[in-house]
Amino acid sequence: MTLQLSPTTPAERIVALRGQLALSGLQACLIPTADPHLSEYLPEHWAAREWLSGFDGSAGSLLVTAEFAGLWTDSRYWAQAESQLQGSGITLMRAGAADVPDMLDWAAEHLRQGDRLAVDGRVLDWGAAARWRAGLDAAGVALVLNQDPIGLIWSDRPALPMAAVFEHVPPHACRSRAENLEAVRRAMQAHGADHHLLSSLDDIAWLLNVRGADVDYNPVFLAHALLDADRVRLYVAPGKIPADLAARLAADGVELRADTALAADLAALALNATLLIDPARVTAGTLSHAPQVNLIEAINPSQLLKSLKNAAEADNIRQTMAQDGAALCEFFAWFESALSAGERITEIDVDAHLSAARARRPGFVSLSFATIAGFNANGAMPHYRATDASHAVIQGDGLLLIDSGGQYLGGTTDITRVVPVGAPSAAQRADYTAVLQAHIALARAQFPVDTASSVLDAVARMPLWRRGLDYGHGTGHGVGYFLNVHEGPQSISVRAHARPHQGMQAGMLTSNEPGLYRDGKWGIRIENLVLAVPAAQTAFGSFLGFETVTLCPIDTRCVVRELLSADEIDWLNGYHHQVRERLLPLVDGAAKDWLLARTEPV
Repeated sequence: MTLQLSPTTPAERIVALRGQLALSGLQACLIPTADPHLSEYLPEHWAAREWLSGFDGSAGSLLVTAEFAGLWTDSRYWAQAESQLQGSGITLMRAGAADVPDMLDWAAEHLRQGDRLAVDGRVLDWGAAARWRAGLDAAGVALVLNQDPIGLIWSDRPALPMAAVFEHVPPHACRSRAENLEAVRRAMQAHGADHHLLSSLDDIAWLLNVRGADVDYNPVFLAHALLDADRVRLYVAPGKIPADLAARLAADGVELRADTALAADLAALALNATLLIDPARVTAGTLSHAPQVNLIEAINPSQLLKSLKNAAEADNIRQTMAQDGAALCEFFAWFESALSAGERITEIDVDAHLSAARARRPGFVSLSFATIAGFNANGAMPHYRATDASHAVIQGDGLLLIDSGGQYLGGTTDITRVVPVGAPSAAQRADYTAVLQAHIALARAQFPVDTASSVLDAVARMPLWRRGLDYGHGTGHGVGYFLNVHEGPQSISVRAHARPHQGMQAGMLTSNEPGLYRDGKWGIRIENLVLAVPAAQTAFGSFLGFETVTLCPIDTRCVVRELLSADEIDWLNGYHHQVRERLLPLVDGAAKDWLLARTEPV
């Protein structure tokens, strides 16, 4: 039995969900931010947490009972969530705060013995399902994975996307499909697995050298893949792959299957077949169709393989960074000219003009994420997004933070710059200089091969920690090659657990983005992408360093030069010399003048 409702506000939707829970004999419902592929950015069809709560941040989980509704999200989104949850009846649970319990701990404490908690198993990863089942079992609460209460009240749920799939080809594709398949199969053999299931879209796109447009900002398509020693079964909606591409895939042993055929094919695997799965990248609902197999749990081999950019990919990335930097020069030349002329400029205008500048560059496909343009207090929200209904006019004195990026055939970019508007205060300049020192510290780091990426986080934070300052997000994430702007396995974060597969290796492309945020006042983040490269070979082993590949001036008008060491000044001037040399051939007119002015030595 279902409720025949068409709720239109978050408050109404929570009421409707509670009614559906009561009809279904359920006492609680968990709604994670996820889809059957466990993507970071979701197709609208799977954005259930956003539809229910009105909170549109990219991370967070909602828990609803008859008496309580709470949204757990981390510090990047606290200010945004507090604003967007107003009037919804949903309590903001500040995940990570000392006085806020973990969501599972909260559920185990507040639900009663015999209660049933539902979560759509199609969107809950295998590892999380095991943790929730163990935690709830101890409290006498049942975890129900085969019901979708939200789907029963979401009458106008958007359809799944049906964008066409296309092939990533040379010279931008620098490895053949056969090479990728051979490398993954070697890893399968090493694990003792005769089958390997992939649901993560970036892994599938990389493995097969194909791309799509089903997910905003990420050139991927909705699919699953099942590999064995001889073939790949690719589960994708009929009609998405053109006939000529299907023929080339078939030549490499890739068989197209309807997306609906995965369950039956998993169920048909031989008794005690060995299936390699990544417990963080395959859902419990998907695996429920293969109870007869022996699971081998490990990170997807393609996660590490695609993170190690080869020499040809690194060269393409450098060329892409130069084109992206030229677009930024064009944008900043316009911005400073318009600002000095007294034009009315909003955060929305920043996004529009910067996106247009990128779109004029060769190889550009799309943005790599929604542009963050935050002036003064808005910049203090790390994942702020200006909208037509709510945005700031850039006027007066302060700081403008712009975090943006593009998807190009030859790579993915992600850069953050902060520029002064009017006269920045002494406090703003001191904060800016401290963040710059943090950025330089990581950019100049040298460390042994296989150093846990999480260890490097402290290198960047030390200049801030010395002043009693800190920031709530990680310092660096992996970046894909014309793929997701956030990719693993490396994560330069104080909160990341050091695992063997997260050791730094040559070829890893990672962001360097320390920050500092004054709530209600201003935010500062300086971000470049860095490529791990061989640095030294000594009696103590092989060492890596970072090559900064992002090319755009770091605004020096906010720098307190007296606070910088001689080494820090040398790094900054050296970086600006490289930026000038690389970008001058790609710009002219006002953009060239701006580049020359902003790369003068300090």
